[in-house]
Amino acid sequence: MSTPDEALRLAVAAFVPPDLQQPLGEAGALRACTLDGEVLRVEVELGFPVAGYETQFTDALRQHLVAAGAGSKRLEVVLRQAIVAHSVQRGLTPLKGVKNVIAVASGKGGVGKSTVAVNLALAWQAAGARVGLLDADIYGPSLPLMLGLVGQHPTSPDGKRIRPLQAHGISAMSVGFLVDPGEAVVWRGPMVTSALTQLLGETEWGELDYLVVDMPPGTGDIQLTLAQKVPVAGAVIVTTPQDIALADARKGVAMFEKVAVPVLGVVENMSLHVCSKCGHVEHIFGSGGGARMAQEYHLELLGELPLDVHVREEADSGRPTVVAAPGSERAAAYLRMARRTAAALARRGRDRSALFPKIVVEQS
Repeated sequence: MSTPDEALRLAVAAFVPPDLQQPLGEAGALRACTLDGEVLRVEVELGFPVAGYETQFTDALRQHLVAAGAGSKRLEVVLRQAIVAHSVQRGLTPLKGVKNVIAVASGKGGVGKSTVAVNLALAWQAAGARVGLLDADIYGPSLPLMLGLVGQHPTSPDGKRIRPLQAHGISAMSVGFLVDPGEAVVWRGPMVTSALTQLLGETEWGELDYLVVDMPPGTGDIQLTLAQKVPVAGAVIVTTPQDIALADARKGVAMFEKVAVPVLGVVENMSLHVCSKCGHVEHIFGSGGGARMAQEYHLELLGELPLDVHVREEADSGRPTVVAAPGSERAAAYLRMARRTAAALARRGRDRSALFPKIVVEQS
């Protein structure tokens, strides 16, 4: 029979935090659980940024303990983060100083992929991570406008390395910083992949927990080549609920599977429309498409984001939703999506490739 202290620890270890989808004990996140009189002190270390998560975590743990019959103690929680590097495609070298590159992709244009990518990066930064953002959409770079950096240009201290621009606490790079806003980029596929490889590898990103890459829409040769050349720890597929977008999103999943990049989950954008006048909620593009696709491919539905005129206005103003309206429900949807995405990556475990010997078989 377990002692009261052991029973408490077992109850805490069985707790599944919001958005983690894994018990603390199974995740190896429980660092300490001690009972001092009537005070239960719990120390937890999670593999994703936790700033702003403490209250929700503590409240949920308290409810869990009450349901388990162990809620009579005063609860004190210490929540820490430990973001580690995860493995990338075989044969590729991770970027120096960058723990994790996350690709945000869509099977077709017009689904709000760039809006999702920008708010994902800003949500991670707001939660306490060091974040960079690379705009890989050469033909339609939107990062300068969305981050309020139109007309600004990066510098190069030595003519070889590029210093990214800074906006809202994140480092940003885009071909849109290197060409005039009205100038068309007329490049063939090999030129695009070469330019992006340079932007990725020759930018002084510094020490980052996450580098978000806003991929070009589609699943053609350019996208496939980028997926093969960029050392990616995980990918996020953005879609809208209607069938035509889902059909193209499935191609995106297949593309990443082809190059051995794990898909962390699906984000359903424009999931519902909230009327700015009366607050009426309507599923303009249908409902449940993202959930069905996630279930079909055994993926996680990372978020269902609203179609809201404020999201468009905020992005056009250079202050995306997470920055412009951090206390709003629409920002909360992005913050939840970002936490679920980082938690999905954390469940993969750290990159242990350097711990194992490399075996080479040679023919005699």
